[in-house]
Amino acid sequence: MTDRGSARHFDLSDDGLRLTLAGAWRLAELPALAPELAGARPRAPLTVDGEKLASLDSAAALQLVRSLAAAGVDPAAIRWQGFSAPHRRVLDGVLRRGTALAEAVPTARRGWLASIGVHATIILREGVEHLNFMGEMLAAFVEVARSPRRLRLRELTTQLEQACLNAIPVVILVTLLIGVVFAYLLGLQAEQYGANIFVVDGVGIGMSREFAPIIVAIIVAGRSGAAFTAQLGSMRLTEETDAIRTLGLSPMQVLVVPRVLALLIALPLLSFIGLVAGLVGAGLVADAMLGIPPVAFADRLHFALDISHVWAGLVKTPVFALAVAVIGCRMGMHVGRDTRAVGLATTSTVVQGIVNVILLDAAFAVLFQELGI
Repeated sequence: MTDRGSARHFDLSDDGLRLTLAGAWRLAELPALAPELAGARPRAPLTVDGEKLASLDSAAALQLVRSLAAAGVDPAAIRWQGFSAPHRRVLDGVLRRGTALAEAVPTARRGWLASIGVHATIILREGVEHLNFMGEMLAAFVEVARSPRRLRLRELTTQLEQACLNAIPVVILVTLLIGVVFAYLLGLQAEQYGANIFVVDGVGIGMSREFAPIIVAIIVAGRSGAAFTAQLGSMRLTEETDAIRTLGLSPMQVLVVPRVLALLIALPLLSFIGLVAGLVGAGLVADAMLGIPPVAFADRLHFALDISHVWAGLVKTPVFALAVAVIGCRMGMHVGRDTRAVGLATTSTVVQGIVNVILLDAAFAVLFQELGI
């Protein structure tokens, strides 16, 4: 059987017991070879002669073996003769790995109920591992408290700079715009009823209790949480964490404690800065759109915004910070030892951090409602 006049061909004897290969058998030739091989009807015991082969690669050899197997000829029972040493090595490699190179059997699709169960199990396992890591981290905090010299002040200062000082511009920008949008939307409705002044009440209470803490926590989760995972994951990948253990030091005390402590300090401060920026943004809209000058805005804010609302918002931020720090550090400390795993862990940290912040905020809302705060 010849392929349209090209030098590449194979001939099958009339009785189907001998197959002669010739020409170049390479990956590029498979689109033409595959249909012709499928049309061949060899019989056992089959002899395959490769003396006239010009070239042979593993893709073409695999296609040949699969085609013969599909025709009912066991590749293990075939007599292979006339192959040069390089061609024989390629063929032997394909025959040895025949099982591994076989077509993958498609896995059965799970039903929707099974999928829910699998994902629930994964989420539960992640939660348990986070709690275990938090226990290890609290034990490291106790050891540092007993011996304050173990605290790495330089590392703590560096993390405070990255997590707090460097985050101030983006926090101010985002919360300022949130305040502008919030005041604008409230003003559109309040203006219809001549209740412009009550926009100050809504913005003040909303920003202090909910918007400033949760928006800042989400920013920190996407910024510092991801940075913790990337940094610690890279250190694990380059075996720096193993080197720390070799030196007789604890990676939890050297790497995790400064990062968690820095975030516990930074998030309340950033939340307060975000609150002030949001109120400034709302004041700009109130002056330009609602006719409320800054002096009147500040006077009404002083009357409407009780300090308890500010504390209700700030008291949540250490819990948010702890959740984000634990997730970010655990994902980095337990990441797989390859670059792809670091990227996946960083993405997972951002998603888990944001989801946990929202869930914790909902829990605080229910708790404050029950306590009448």
